[in-house]
Amino acid sequence: MNSTPSGFISVRFEVSGRVQGVYFRKYTKAKADELEMTGWCRNTPYGTVEGEYEYAVNCSLDQRGNCRYPPEVTEFRHWLCNVGSPR
Repeated sequence: MNSTPSGFISVRFEVSGRVQGVYFRKYTKAKADELEMTGWCRNTPYGTVEGEYEYAVNCSLDQRGNCRYPPEVTEFRHWLCNVGSPR
């Protein structure tokens, strides 16, 4: 396995459903901080929350030369899709 020079992996997202008025942005920032990610999120006029967070990495490459997501990014993506704000 090879390692590439330092870089960033970013996660851009837009979440719909019940995300405004339930502290979704607050909990998203807290989760990103816990995983040492930096970025932003905001409410949109369409009732969604959008954002982008990045994680600094030394990217591990698979056999095809593709960068594999580090566990922190995988956990953040899972959190956005399946957990979100506490109910």
